[in-house]
Amino acid sequence: MKRTGRRRSSVWDCFEQVGNFVRCMKCDATLKYCGGATSSMMNHMSRQHPSTAPLTDEDEKPVICTVQCSEEESPTSSDIMQVAITSPGVSLAATERDFGERKRLKRSSVWDIFIKVDDEVHCTMCDTKLKYRSSTTSMMYHIKNKHPDTMPNDGVSLATHAEVTELISRMIEKDMLPVSVVTGDGFRELLAYTVHNYKMPSTADITRLIEGHFHEKVEELVVQLGRVEKVALTTDFWTALPFQKYISVFCSFITEDWQGRSAVLQTHKLPSDSHCTTESITERLRSTVQTWGIAGKVTACVHNNTQGILPAQASAHVNWEYATCFATTLQLAVSDGLSEDLVRIIVAAGKLVKHFNHSLLASEALEQKQVQMCLPQHKLIQSSKARWDTICDMFERLLEQRWAIKAVLSDRMITHRQEAQTLEIEDDCWQIIENFTPVLATLKWATTVISAETEVSISNIYPITFSLIQTHLVPKENDVEQVSEFKLKVQKSLRNHMEVDSNDLASKPALIASMLDPRHKHLSFLTPTGRLAAKVKLHELVSKLDVITTTVGTKDEQQETLITPDISQVAMPSQMRSDTKNTMMLLLGDNYSSSYATDSEAQVDYYLRDIAPSLDINPLDWWRVNGPRFPKLATLARHYLCVPGVSLPSLLSEAGQTFATMRTRLSPEHVDMMIFVNRNA
Repeated sequence: MKRTGRRRSSVWDCFEQVGNFVRCMKCDATLKYCGGATSSMMNHMSRQHPSTAPLTDEDEKPVICTVQCSEEESPTSSDIMQVAITSPGVSLAATERDFGERKRLKRSSVWDIFIKVDDEVHCTMCDTKLKYRSSTTSMMYHIKNKHPDTMPNDGVSLATHAEVTELISRMIEKDMLPVSVVTGDGFRELLAYTVHNYKMPSTADITRLIEGHFHEKVEELVVQLGRVEKVALTTDFWTALPFQKYISVFCSFITEDWQGRSAVLQTHKLPSDSHCTTESITERLRSTVQTWGIAGKVTACVHNNTQGILPAQASAHVNWEYATCFATTLQLAVSDGLSEDLVRIIVAAGKLVKHFNHSLLASEALEQKQVQMCLPQHKLIQSSKARWDTICDMFERLLEQRWAIKAVLSDRMITHRQEAQTLEIEDDCWQIIENFTPVLATLKWATTVISAETEVSISNIYPITFSLIQTHLVPKENDVEQVSEFKLKVQKSLRNHMEVDSNDLASKPALIASMLDPRHKHLSFLTPTGRLAAKVKLHELVSKLDVITTTVGTKDEQQETLITPDISQVAMPSQMRSDTKNTMMLLLGDNYSSSYATDSEAQVDYYLRDIAPSLDINPLDWWRVNGPRFPKLATLARHYLCVPGVSLPSLLSEAGQTFATMRTRLSPEHVDMMIFVNRNA
């Protein structure tokens, strides 16, 4: 029997084997070579050199051998028959093993360098140990930075692909995009053009990366919270859809180096209004506190709830104080102060602005009048029902463009008489707007100061509140009737909501924070009786702090006892130094000159007598420098100055809108993860 010889795969015409690797003779690319399989080489040829790529890989298919029988062997059979045999030296079992090996090659190539040990991965080249959570990104970074020579040279490296995928997940987290963005045709076309041979990740891949980032940030935050003594909670009630209501829980704290920090802890989905009670909200807060290990560390909880879900009685169920967001309180006060006349003027002004914003002819005419009258070329601002401060913006812009607006409305080539009569604002209404706008601007400035995230804000609440009540909201002689009435109503509303006349005012976290803010410690806005009550409260808090310190730290007491030496153990006078200064220190103790630092009452008195810094200084910077002078008060300052004056409004405006339009299919668990990684970036 004569057999035709078995032909080797034509892919070897383009590759040469070098140990466990094969090198392309056309582009010098190096590929891993495993178990005789040539599929990776075939793929490389089809992608990089399609004009010379072989049509099939004959090494991985049965070879059809032609066998010619002589007449002596088989006179009756056909002269030629075909026999299917496997490649020389390879059994069927080996072929199956090759197939299994090729299947395993689909996993990431980083596993050629890393081995998994429990929940870690170890680099076999440098014995580096990394945490492993179903993602190979950290391993890819390690290989690229520490062992760049081992990266495959097939087009764009795998590490680059991993970086692109990582950046996609970060983009989705930062911009709060839907995970399904990776399935968009335009997005895929863009990446196919910019990253050669990039394999587009699935939504499941991106979700796994986001979950990995979530767990990493959780571990980091747990470590941070373990180092702080006290934190403040902030709750934000917001709505994604009419039937999807959420509560996001934040925490604020001050680090050891006096840096203010805030972070999102959790986002809970709330049941319908009929099942949403004070007890259920309180239980969610307690659950969050227990989950993060901050039980006993919470000073106060600030909320923006306006529906009475968290009344004052809720404080009885927890060991922290509840405080309403100051911006929300001010919004309620403004709403209480608006009379029917003011509301009518606001509606008329909004109608006028809407006309100019929607009419191309009117807007172009307004621009021309602005140029002719040398007015700023600004567009009119439309107010929003959800934000009272936009009323101030709308009125300011209308007053700025008043005469240009009148000129456009008077031009019959642009505005018809009947339409002009409907839109025209009467002169007495313009006078009310002119008188009303400065009052709104003052209230807006107060909100801006309290809402500043980079500064300590809770200590400013009562100084600003009393300033508004005692100065800015007092009616003046030249005020029109509607504005005077507005001032009195807002003043009354602030008194009620902020409880400025309460006998328990000294116990409010915001007032305690004002005393611990060196800018406001004199409390000049209070009566002498109120200042005395606040001082007594501060002494009480320092005394409680002494009790806690005494109970917990007995070792510190022993160390303090050793500061003043026993005179009986001192050497004889003849052996002592003649230096008077050293002798006095030996007799009286090293801490004699700073005894006020260990005497609680004296420390408070000395702090209150100290010169107050200017208003433009950051109180945390002041405490960073002066904390060693007043150690007990510095501890209290960390406890109370971390409380924010407002609940974070960004989620109410951004997250609600984002999740209403793009996150309707996300589970509450993944809503929590997305907000967590976005806000804690």
